[in-house]
Amino acid sequence: MSVLPILYSFRRCPYAIRARLALAVAQQPYQLHEVLLRDKPAALLAASPKGTVPVLVLPEGRVLDQSLDIMCWALQRHDPQQWLSPPGATLADMWAWVAQCDGAFKQALDRCKYPQRLPENDPAQARADASEWLLTLETRLADSAYLCGTQAALADVAIFPFVRQFAAIDPPWWHAQPWPHLQRWLQQWLETALFADTMRKHPLAPNPLL
Repeated sequence: MSVLPILYSFRRCPYAIRARLALAVAQQPYQLHEVLLRDKPAALLAASPKGTVPVLVLPEGRVLDQSLDIMCWALQRHDPQQWLSPPGATLADMWAWVAQCDGAFKQALDRCKYPQRLPENDPAQARADASEWLLTLETRLADSAYLCGTQAALADVAIFPFVRQFAAIDPPWWHAQPWPHLQRWLQQWLETALFADTMRKHPLAPNPLL
């Protein structure tokens, strides 16, 4: 078995993006196995039968197949930017923000991005539902540079890939919204060297078990 963890990832998946960001800021080396979600490699399914990414296989054989677990594992090992312990916020505060993102907002995001999957779906209502939560982010960011205060933290890193995905559905509409603080926050993340590095394209991993 490799002496490095193996990360099964899909470049554009927001769950995988936030896991890669945490691994990067924690300076945790790993082997990246880029996969096609429509053609999942046997090794990924052997490690995690649910077949979603990201999946981190540790050298001792333990498998982490939830993005937040991967983030915490990496940051508990090394957290040079205090993403787990920002001044003025608790881990519970951050989990509350992330739970809102991964719950109702993610459902609305999927209804906006993939309306054809639900014939009874109302895209306009889905956008309105997503916008309602995004307005809470706008309000929060009007008072502070980041969601949990004056510096970036786990909540920002875990949430912005999903806001990025929503903004990309209809960029002209996104830029026309009266959300200057949220738009600034997102653009700031998109322009970081950290994000650019984690979004570099990689060849697909070989699938020797086929």
